[in-house]
Amino acid sequence: MVRYYLVKGRVQGVGFRWFVHREAAELGLRGWVRNTESGDVEVVASGEPELLAELKGALRKGSRGSRVDAVLDEEMDPGEDAKLGPFVIEGAW
Repeated sequence: MVRYYLVKGRVQGVGFRWFVHREAAELGLRGWVRNTESGDVEVVASGEPELLAELKGALRKGSRGSRVDAVLDEEMDPGEDAKLGPFVIEGAW
């Protein structure tokens, strides 16, 4: 199963992408996380439904210093899984 999440709130400049990366890697998920120009964070993750549910719970809780106002999510086409590798942070340097 592949899911797309959009996390809204104070989620940039607070280590949120690194938090998501650690959580997703611990769960063995594939995919990526990145900041958006509008100040949100996007996540695409692939894995078993129960592991994705755990990730969503972590996204809602957020990292220390963050404030999560909303987590929007939708199921993506299962074919998207073929494009995903080990979980990475996009746009991090």
